[in-house]
Amino acid sequence: MPASPKISVCIPTYNYADYLPLAIQSVLEQSFTDFELIVQDDCSTDGTAEAVRPFLSDGRVSFGVNEFNLGLAGNWNLCMEKAKGEYIKFVFADDLLPSPDALGKMVCVLDADPSVSLVASARNIIDSESRLTRILCEFNGSFTARGTEIIRRCLFRQANLIGEPTAVMFRRTDALRGFNPNYGQLIDLEMWFHLLEKGKFAFIDEPLAAFRIHPRQKTAENIGSMIHFDETLSLVKDYLARPHLDAWPPVRYYLTVDAVYQFWKSRKKGLVDRKGALKRIGARFSVPEFFLVLPFYKLVKPFVKLHKKLNPMNFDHIPCQK
Repeated sequence: MPASPKISVCIPTYNYADYLPLAIQSVLEQSFTDFELIVQDDCSTDGTAEAVRPFLSDGRVSFGVNEFNLGLAGNWNLCMEKAKGEYIKFVFADDLLPSPDALGKMVCVLDADPSVSLVASARNIIDSESRLTRILCEFNGSFTARGTEIIRRCLFRQANLIGEPTAVMFRRTDALRGFNPNYGQLIDLEMWFHLLEKGKFAFIDEPLAAFRIHPRQKTAENIGSMIHFDETLSLVKDYLARPHLDAWPPVRYYLTVDAVYQFWKSRKKGLVDRKGALKRIGARFSVPEFFLVLPFYKLVKPFVKLHKKLNPMNFDHIPCQK
């Protein structure tokens, strides 16, 4: 029985035959070579099998096709069920690893500190032609911090400060629960919160992932259906209520109202009419209470924005092990 690989690199894919070879090649070019590469196809119809076939001569690469479409959570979880490595590294089929040292640098962080449950990096943002458009780095410098503090920061700023699945690595044993199928748009962020409850967060300020922005992404469809607002509210209600996050009750209430307000605000963007907005609010919050607290919320919000501006997300900069 061969020894288990250090890393299981997972590429879940659906109709990305045009981008998939770039993703696979970026993994196979890594200087750290102790990995298996699992490519799991969720019933693509675009010639994905033909795109993968040239890479199957590498014994580290395996390819599977689902019997039926499992959707995001189902296919991501199937990848992890197949994984044998100590660490899990997702690389989405339309993304890639821009540095041959990406795997090695993340492994060094996890090996050096067993209390780290999630490591992430800065990201290159690329377009449909793989041209670099900008570098995204949410933090100042490489550091480690308590996982619960990062959860609080994400919820308070209503943003995924950690990054997309291609930008992270984590321990397989910490992720046995799998991705939560109740989430669609924020399915990755909810999993990061789950992992960060188990340990520390480590950040590398070097771009070790390339995230592609293109018209075929599921994100655009989800924003149009306002799934993002629903799931932000779910995260606020679920995680900020947990005692170990030590969130002040007025802050929890403000963030709940802030998340609900996004449904009301969406009228101005033409995503929903007044009746539709009220229906969505009523399904999640008391409509009379919402309009009662709305003037106070609008009074407080400028001070919250000022607080965010004056309090940058700095942490103790503990250099990540190289």
